[in-house]
Amino acid sequence: MSDENKSCPPPSGNEPEVTRSAAPMWIIVTTLVLLFLGGLYFDRHSGWFNQNVYAPYTSAKQLDAFQPRSGAAAARARGKAVYESVCGICHGPDGLGKLGQAPPLAGSEWVDAKGFNRLSHIPLMGLNGAIKVGGKEWTLSMAAMGAALPDDDLAAVLTYIRSSWGNKASPVTSDDIKKIRASLGPAKAMTSDELMALPE
Repeated sequence: MSDENKSCPPPSGNEPEVTRSAAPMWIIVTTLVLLFLGGLYFDRHSGWFNQNVYAPYTSAKQLDAFQPRSGAAAARARGKAVYESVCGICHGPDGLGKLGQAPPLAGSEWVDAKGFNRLSHIPLMGLNGAIKVGGKEWTLSMAAMGAALPDDDLAAVLTYIRSSWGNKASPVTSDDIKKIRASLGPAKAMTSDELMALPE
């Protein structure tokens, strides 16, 4: 009889079988403990969740204690906030201006002047044409960015500008802005010659 015609012997019943067994419990517990400890370590030592960055204050009361109450400190904080959201985009957060965009306010003779009348007209009326700042000529157009600001906010911004980055000029009050606003003519951007014709 050829090998091709031989048949396989019948199964004897002792063949190995595939069975499923659960993972040992100690492996599951160890894995969970390691994951927990890794997460705890990451939480405490990673800069992503650093408490000094994301939660420097433990309560609203503690945060409130650092806020300026009133007077010059409150006005300066308000002036800085308005400056950064309205003026700092072009003039820079450091008041150094941006080349080809806006002149510096730090050390500017327009800002650090004895009076604030000319300076106040710039945000209230806007500016058009060439202006000399720090011995350098800037040719630009500036919209009347302060025209829509309340008197308090514009006064705070001008006070902040006149007392920052080495500038040491006197503060501007909301009453000062109110008087200047009341004296304004038709809304029209001014030139530096027109500003210079104003009393300081």
